[in-house]
Parts: sequence; structure tokens; C-alpha cells
Amino acid sequence: MSDGFQIDIDKAIAALPAAPEEQYMVVFRHGTLETGIYAPRGVDDQTPHSRDEVYVVVKGTGIFVCGKERKLFTPGELLFVPAGTVHRFEGFSVDLTVWVIFYGPPGGEER
Repeated sequence: MSDGFQIDIDKAIAALPAAPEEQYMVVFRHGTLETGIYAPRGVDDQTPHSRDEVYVVVKGTGIFVCGKERKLFTPGELLFVPAGTVHRFEGFSVDLTVWVIFYGPPGGEER
């Protein structure tokens, strides 16, 4: 028997709040782990977060800005953001959808 948890991505996307509300929804929490689905539309105006963060691109393409770096991304990529780092998606396609995974203590893991 499994104690795991499974999330249907299409159901999670369908459950996102309607624009202009923030297109983010937490779908799972366990200890310091928080997993959500994020689908910005138009502009990504997020601010730095207090914990380390990982994005897994489900759908869409664009440019990911993390600190001073800029990177083209496509579906299937994993993008890491250290706690407190300025980051955002730019020039992204209208279908951009990413898993968001926050974990660890405020201030991030030790490097």
C-alpha cells in the first residue's frame, strides 16, 4: 500500500483562479515542502520568495530570468531559484504552466 499522493495536472490547471486573480494554487503540502501550479497570463510580476524554489515547466516556452541570468526554456525543464533571488518569466507563451516546489527553511538551504 502506498502513502503517496498523485495530482492530475489537467484538473489542477482547471481549478486555478480566473484572471485577473493570481494564477497560482497550492496543491500539496508536507513538512517544509509546498507544491503548487502556476500559470501566469500576460505579465509575471512575482517578487523574491523566502525559501528555495524549483519550477518544472509543464507547458509553454519563453525566457526565465533568475538574478542576472536569462535562459530560454521549454517543456520538461527544471529551473532552480535560490531563496531571495529576483526572478520572473518573460516573453512566455500563452499556455505557460509550471509546477512550483518550495522547500527548506526561510533563507534557503545551506550552500
